Amino acid sequence: MRAVNKTALVTGITGQDGSYLAELLLEKGYRVVGMTRRSSTASMERIAHIEKDIEIVQGDLLDQASLVEALQKIRPNEVYNLAAQSFVPTSWNQPVLTGEITGLGVTRMLEAMRQVDSSVRFYQASSSEMFGKVRETPQNEWTPFYPRSPYGVAKAFAHYLTVNYRESYGMFAVSGILFNHESPRRGMEFVTRKISDGVARIKLGMAEKITLGNLDGDRDWGFAGDYVKAMWLMLQQDQPRDYVIATGKSHTVRHLCDTAFRHVGLDYRDHVVTDPSFVRPAEVDRLLGDASRAREDLGWRPNVSFEELVAMMVDADMERLWQHKATSRKSSSASSKRASTSSNGSSRKQAPVSTSHKS
Repeated sequence: MRAVNKTALVTGITGQDGSYLAELLLEKGYRVVGMTRRSSTASMERIAHIEKDIEIVQGDLLDQASLVEALQKIRPNEVYNLAAQSFVPTSWNQPVLTGEITGLGVTRMLEAMRQVDSSVRFYQASSSEMFGKVRETPQNEWTPFYPRSPYGVAKAFAHYLTVNYRESYGMFAVSGILFNHESPRRGMEFVTRKISDGVARIKLGMAEKITLGNLDGDRDWGFAGDYVKAMWLMLQQDQPRDYVIATGKSHTVRHLCDTAFRHVGLDYRDHVVTDPSFVRPAEVDRLLGDASRAREDLGWRPNVSFEELVAMMVDADMERLWQHKATSRKSSSASSKRASTSSNGSSRKQAPVSTSHKS
């Protein structure tokens, strides 16, 4: 069924989650507006297929005035804040920027909403990285946070700010504590995509090895397309509540490698090498989510299994690289033909001159 006369503002719309969420909202009849920074160089590739169906407004989580202006212009019913400096390793190299965008940026958005229209419903993308050095397994909505990276710390700050604005101002503001969720749209810097892309390259003869860090890291991995449904469901409830979104099953990076390589008939042990420089300064050993509340309140369950997810990502990278190779071959062949034609044509033009000279 399609919603009627609803507008959603989505920050981070060009990212993995933003693209899947935009698709879902369009299917439900929303007017979808994505917010991007004026100076952003982010690729629009993930939303190219729906670009004509959405609107883009300029705004920056570092600039509260731009957020106020965007809210006044769009007048959304719902705001989904998916924008962040979201790559954990980068947060050690750029901790201040991570705090400004991932942490304080949420404060600016909430305050802008309070000033413009506090009745707008707000979704904050929290993260399982907030649990960090876990106090209990599995982790649920009551598990204490112990973040182990500047990214996790910034997410915890934003999470509690969302709670604070909900309780202080009566705003419908919720956080989805999403465990790792992946897809073929995941950025190449993330380990899951690095593995799926590497497997595809090795299978196609374009590479021989993948270099990784800690193979024993244990994560609860799900499909991003499933997880954005939970985001939407959270904002359709009568009362605002925070929810853990997870599959309830964890797998090591080693198991991920094994599953990905086996999908193409290879043994990961022949192709994966480790490099200590890829290991985090403070490792998070295991994350495993308990999504019981989401199942009970939202009726949410993941549809794509771990094995299906890995196969989906490897197959997508195989197809992408195969098409790239085919295009390159065609381009190379066409260039060779043009060069050959040019060379032959040049020889034919020069022959009479040479003959005339001999005469």
